[in-house]
Amino acid sequence: MDLKVETRNVELRKGWQKKIDEEKEKLIRHFASFVLHLRVSIEATTHHKEGGYELKLVASVPNDTVVVARKGENVSPLLVEAFDVLALQMKEMIRKKRQSQKGTDASIDDNAQYGVIRKLSPYESYGFIVSQDAREIYFHENALKDISMDSLTEGDAVVYGESLGDKGPQASWVRINR
Repeated sequence: MDLKVETRNVELRKGWQKKIDEEKEKLIRHFASFVLHLRVSIEATTHHKEGGYELKLVASVPNDTVVVARKGENVSPLLVEAFDVLALQMKEMIRKKRQSQKGTDASIDDNAQYGVIRKLSPYESYGFIVSQDAREIYFHENALKDISMDSLTEGDAVVYGESLGDKGPQASWVRINR
């Protein structure tokens, strides 16, 4: 993720930079490869009613831009609030994207990917797929299509749809590759 921090009428403080870096890491953890560019703008305002600072986050995501603006007295809480709102907006965008893709058939889905079952935990109802680019993709038993967890074995070739989960990449659906 490309990050740019800019300030107007105020010097960037170390505490603010540290908070920006912490929040950026959270975004990367939850939305890896979804956020392409992020710009953080902090401006000291002279308007008494608006508070002391105006903060703006501008995130470039595939086919869209998300903007969050906040005004207040203290920058650190504004940063936390703005990044939280940004994360919620991204989560909603991903949910809508998933919903629009729901029901697509793997044989005609352009986003279908191929992998191999690396690890199964049938008693906990999940497993991991190794993707063609050697990444580990989590899947839950609920994502299985036309097959049960008990029918799978490590080493089975599968076709799956990848999405972003709370803890990184996960399979939204999984089928045996026939």
